[in-house]
Amino acid sequence: MPRHSLLSLTLLMLSIVFFTPSTSIPFSALPPAVARRENEAKYEVESWGARRSVVEAPISEPVEDSPVLVLAPKRTYRKDPLNDFKRYTGGWNISDRHYWASVGFTAAPLFAIAAIWFLVFGLCLLCGCLCYFCCKRQRYGYSRTAYALSLVFLVLFSICAIIGCVVLYTAQQRFHKSTTETLEYVVNQADTTVDKLRTVSDFIASAKLIGVDQVFLPSNVQTDIDQIGIRINSSATVLADKTVDNSDDIRDLLDSVKVALITTAAIMLLLTFLGFLFSIFGMQFLVYILVIVGWILVAGTFILCGTFLLLHNVAGDTCVAMDHWVHNPTAQTALDDILPCVDKATTQDTLLKSKEITTQLVEVVNQVITNVSNLNFSPNFKPMYINQSGPLVPILCNPFYADLTIRPCSAGEVDLTNATQVWSSYVCQVSPTGICTTTGRLTPSFYSQMSAAVNVSYGLNNYAPFLTDLGDCTFARETFDDICRDRCPSLRRYSRWIYIGLVMVSSAAMLSLIFWVIYGRERRHRVYSKQLVSESAQGSEREKQS
Repeated sequence: MPRHSLLSLTLLMLSIVFFTPSTSIPFSALPPAVARRENEAKYEVESWGARRSVVEAPISEPVEDSPVLVLAPKRTYRKDPLNDFKRYTGGWNISDRHYWASVGFTAAPLFAIAAIWFLVFGLCLLCGCLCYFCCKRQRYGYSRTAYALSLVFLVLFSICAIIGCVVLYTAQQRFHKSTTETLEYVVNQADTTVDKLRTVSDFIASAKLIGVDQVFLPSNVQTDIDQIGIRINSSATVLADKTVDNSDDIRDLLDSVKVALITTAAIMLLLTFLGFLFSIFGMQFLVYILVIVGWILVAGTFILCGTFLLLHNVAGDTCVAMDHWVHNPTAQTALDDILPCVDKATTQDTLLKSKEITTQLVEVVNQVITNVSNLNFSPNFKPMYINQSGPLVPILCNPFYADLTIRPCSAGEVDLTNATQVWSSYVCQVSPTGICTTTGRLTPSFYSQMSAAVNVSYGLNNYAPFLTDLGDCTFARETFDDICRDRCPSLRRYSRWIYIGLVMVSSAAMLSLIFWVIYGRERRHRVYSKQLVSESAQGSEREKQS
């Protein structure tokens, strides 16, 4: 067989070997224990039809007897190449190198294809070069069928490569937008929590300065305020710093993925277009250069395809882990690396102290109302006499009993929500010496001090539900629940598009590269055959003329 035909046949066989569908196992043939987990595996790369792709993570039953909450244990039950290919049982944990090794193993087939392509096609190129320069050339014929088929396949795979580039570019735009919005949502939730924590800290700190008619909070309460303020600010700082660090790392990763995908789409599109153009116009030297460049780029694209499959599976694992944690909330899990919960002891102490401060402030205000404003002192009793007159000032409702449980307001008490408005009708006008000159029982100074106490008490009481939710990590659970429900489907859809686009680009580019060589060979045969026919015809004419 001529050496060019042998080379072309070898390249064609390589393409058939690489893209023959792998043997897959139908879901119906899986063990019952595996079949029960079909729903949990929904975030894996879905296969076409009713079969699983060879690049998907293996499914099997994990060991579930663990005292610690292991997130997404069934989905992450994969072979770990760092542990003698034993099954990984640590669940979702982006801080564990064994987790990354196990999920990376799901992309091993694509990495293997990249390595095989690089080595085998490289050997074919080397053999072709040696045969071209070292072996004697043989005459060869021309087949119109081979020429037409090579041209048709060249056009077909070039179109597929272009479509793959378009799919890849469109998918990466939507994927980057979706992931960025998800990240911003998580960061916004954390920032909102930090802001509320610091607001509570400010309310508690301001309570230390509140005084009505020189009556302040007890000294032991003021000491507790200092201590709880330090703990709140520390928790807020830890949450803010960890969120910023994690978001920066994730944002850098997303930007790197975006640049890599855009660059890949642009380069492969340019490579396909130039290769097709040079092949059609017979620029064989430039085609050979592009074949060498494409040989390397196709291997790199398969590696990128495997890398993105890894990220796709990690994103799917994360969605399953979030959903698992939402239904089984716990204080310490691997999800703390994404959005950590605030220390439960700190939030409980803060909630308790906010109730105590509210109670103490209400007592301070009511003490002044009862012992000063609502008593009619004689003018000789200067410290207490402000010429009080008119109806009595209603006392402030204490929202808590002595044991800090919820207490309903009694008749004649004003609530924290409208106390300042009610008390404003009891304010009198005062003389330069601070004595009421009109009917009323509260001087503007008293009213201002009492309003400040009410505002702090109302603020602390208003943030009590937030502190309760913070104590049981409700804010993180709601965040993860929103992500699982509203954002994971789009992330899964667009990441699948990217994976499909990468497979289309790498596959079509590889086959296009092969048919550049085949079409170039057939084109040379065609030109050579025409030259032979032309020379033969000219020879016959000369013989007739002679």
